[in-house]
Parts: sequence; C-alpha cells; structure tokens
Amino acid sequence: MTEPEYHKHEEFLNRSQKLAELQAMGIDPYPPTFVPSATPHELNARWEGKEVGHSEDAAEAKTESVRVGGRLVLFRAMGKNAFAHLQDETGRIQIMFNRDLTQVEGYTPTAEMSAIKFIEKKVDLGDFLGVEGNLFRTQKGELTIFAKRVTILCKTLLPLPDKHSGLADKGVRYRKRWLDLIANPEVVHVFQMRSAIFKLIRQYFEQRHFMEVETPVLQNVYGGAQAKPFVTLLNALEQEMFLRISLEIPLKKLIVGGLLKVFEIGKVFRNEGLDRTHNPEFTELEAYAAYWDYNDMMELTENLFQEIALKLFGTTVLTFKSQEDASEKTIDLKTPWKRLSMKESIKVYGNIDVESLDENEMRKILLDKGGIDPKEINRATRGSLIALLFEEFVEEHLIQPHHIIDHPIETTPLCKLHRDPKLRLEGFVERFETFILGNEYCNSYTELNDPILQRKLLVAQAGRRAAGDEEASPLDEEFIEAICQGMPPAGGLGIGLDRLVMLFTKAHSIRDVLLFPIMRPEE
Repeated sequence: MTEPEYHKHEEFLNRSQKLAELQAMGIDPYPPTFVPSATPHELNARWEGKEVGHSEDAAEAKTESVRVGGRLVLFRAMGKNAFAHLQDETGRIQIMFNRDLTQVEGYTPTAEMSAIKFIEKKVDLGDFLGVEGNLFRTQKGELTIFAKRVTILCKTLLPLPDKHSGLADKGVRYRKRWLDLIANPEVVHVFQMRSAIFKLIRQYFEQRHFMEVETPVLQNVYGGAQAKPFVTLLNALEQEMFLRISLEIPLKKLIVGGLLKVFEIGKVFRNEGLDRTHNPEFTELEAYAAYWDYNDMMELTENLFQEIALKLFGTTVLTFKSQEDASEKTIDLKTPWKRLSMKESIKVYGNIDVESLDENEMRKILLDKGGIDPKEINRATRGSLIALLFEEFVEEHLIQPHHIIDHPIETTPLCKLHRDPKLRLEGFVERFETFILGNEYCNSYTELNDPILQRKLLVAQAGRRAAGDEEASPLDEEFIEAICQGMPPAGGLGIGLDRLVMLFTKAHSIRDVLLFPIMRPEE
C-alpha cells in the first residue's frame, strides 16, 4: 500500500518524533478519559462582570477550582509564565502556566526543562490538553485559569492550517469540515442553529399531536417525486433496491393504517445535479394529517416558519444581504401569508393572462424567452406550459412569503382534483408550493385517495418512464392496493429542511448548512 503524502511532511515527521519522545518518558499521549467541570463558555458566562481574584489568589488556591479540556490554539512564553488559549465548541478561555507551580501529568521537571519549557518543546498548537487550576483575572480583566496540573489528552501529528491562507478555499472548507469548524466559530454557530431549528420543528409537530415515525431508506419501488434515484443491490436477496427519493408513499400507508397525524424528518436521495440550493442527499420533513386539506397545511406551514423566527430572533422580520450587489432585502414571516393561484401569479408578476392564450401562443412566449429546451416546450401539454410560464416569469419575484396554489394536474399524479368544478374540469389540483426570496420551501397537497384515478395517473407516469423519462417513477401496485383498502381525506406537506436552515441562518449556499456536502473527490 502506498504511503500517504502527508507522511513526508516536515511537520508530521517533527510531531511524530515528539510523540515517540513522550512515549519513551512513560507519558500516555492518548489517555482514555478526562472529565471537565465546565466549558469555556460556561465559565465566561458565569463570571461575566464579576470579580474573581488575582493571580496571587489563584496561586494560593483561594479562587474557584476548575477543570477544562480543549484544543491548544495559542501559546506564548513570557519568562516565568506562559499564556495560552484552549478552545472547544463553546469558545475559548485563557490559561496561564507557571514555571514553579504548574505540573504536567507524567513529567518530572528538571533543572534543564521546567514544566513550561516541556510544554513549549513537546506540545504543539492543535494538541488537546486537560487543565486543572484556579480562576483569576489578569490586569487587563481577562478571565484566566492558573494551571496547576496539565494533562496531554491528544498529541496531533499534523498542524492546523493557517486560518487566512490555509482555509480561504471554500472547497477545502466543505471537504474538510473539521478544519472549518476549528478555524471559524461562525460556522459552528450555523450548525448549532441547525440543531436548534430541528428541535423547534419536532416540538411544533408534537405539540399538535403529530407522531414522529421512521420509514425505510431502502425501497423496492421508489416514488413520491419526479427524480432519478440512486440504485443499489441487496446481495442477500439478489435484488435491485433504490434509495428513497421521497418520504411520501410509506407515510400515506400509515394514514391508511389508521394513524391520524404522522411526520418524519429523514434523508432522501435524488441522483441529480448540484447547485446553490440542491444537494443529491438532503433532509426532508414530511407530515400527513387525516381529515385535513391543503388549506390546513398552508396554516400549519406558515405558523411553523413564524414560530421558528419568533423563537430564534424574537421577531418575524428578517433582513438579507445579496452577495451579488450587497443590496438588502427584508421579509416578514408574520402570518397570514399571501395566496395566489398559479394562473393569478403569472398574470400579476409575468403580465401574462394564460386564460386568454392558447397553447401555441404560450409556446411562442416560452421559445422567445429562451433558456428551455424547445423539445420540452413543443411536447408540453397546456398544464405543463402553465407550469413552465410560472417557473420562467414568476418565481424570482416571490420575495415575500407566498403560497402558490392550484397547480395543473401534470405537475403531480398524487394530488386530489380541485373541488371547484371549473378548475376541476380544466385539470387543476389542490396543491400549493411556498416561496420565499424566490426559492421554493414547501410542497403540499390535498391527498388523492381515489384508487381508480390514482392508478390511472400512476400508470401514465410509468408510461413516461418507459418512454425514456428518467425522472418518472415506476408503478407501485402495493401503494394502489393500500389505497383500495381505504385512506381517509388527508393533507400532506413536504419541506426541504436544508433550505429552511439556509433561510434562518442567512446562508447563501446549501453547502453552508450541510456538515458534509457532496464534493468531487480530491485527486
């Protein structure tokens, strides 16, 4: 096996030599445990604005005794003392080592090498240390631990990159996220917010009596969205399997089974391109409620966004700065949100009245605009043309929260036909999508529970797949069988949670809110 390139680096060789020297002294540079009594953040918060004492008090153990673990990120020797910073997820705290009073676990000082000199020579930036000592404030007022005992917890063999030159490349930061987290506290904050948002979402649905469930990631038949799946092989059964592209079908089966309200937060996988708002592996929330419709789901959705904003920021008003021109946009998530039918939105924002246009006139408008494959335009039905006009002329204008309701049936085979007789006759369904800042955040239906119509629509979709449409799903006869056994009226919704986190953290790219986004392998 070829030796890795980093084994040739000077730093790796130097640190490996130090590791060998520590082990020769009988020091275990990788002890099994160390139990801190507090984090840097907890100590700084507890003593904010309070007097602690001076270094003399700490040296005589007259102040609070603490144990802190963390990564060494700064070290400077100053005569008989040395100052350092330890860092963990919560922040940093200053440490003072003293030539006479600091001891290193496993090391006996000599006339040639005091404890401070030992730390200076054998410990490197990036190493993990455990520090026991007493708190005090320096003359400049900085909370500091007077180190009485130091334990080496992990000897590093490679250095951290320089924050400014070593982590300037976004690709390196995404690919080696652990380094990004060490160097950039603001990145840690993004993922702390992501965790907090997921907690708020779970609380929101549980308070409304939804039961959280889990459904399979590996599926015999995929469906619930228009997307190309990832394909794998189950060796035990010699059977082709698919990573799910949606959570929808299994959750609907649970509604058939008698569960009233269910939700799931889980990974879904679509074998598609990568861009600012798409990653082939992403996290989705789907929720279904018996006896609800898409109007109920609109209220559920907008109240969720409003509640997250209030819990996180105490306001529903959020301001965003454009990366392109540094302009600012302010949105208000306060309910109720604006509702427009797809046809109305095209008239309002695109100045196009589809009611007065035939299919050829719509095709001409789309062909003149450009950017869409003419073959797609020429084979599109009337409903598909309306959906294309919406995408091309409306989406970018939906800055404030909008629910775009009443879509053509061509956009989904899983939605109930509209209850309004005119819209029903024209082939519109009870579906809405939610848009904010020009991006889609939610997709929701009044769910189709007519098994005859459902099978007809899914057969048509399977036919498109057979004709070469890689994003059309195969026919799922087991799902039809389930609906034949009775599904009550129901509403369902799906929310891309990575995009939702992007909104509340004001991230520009989906990669900024994924700890490990999909990246091209390094050569």
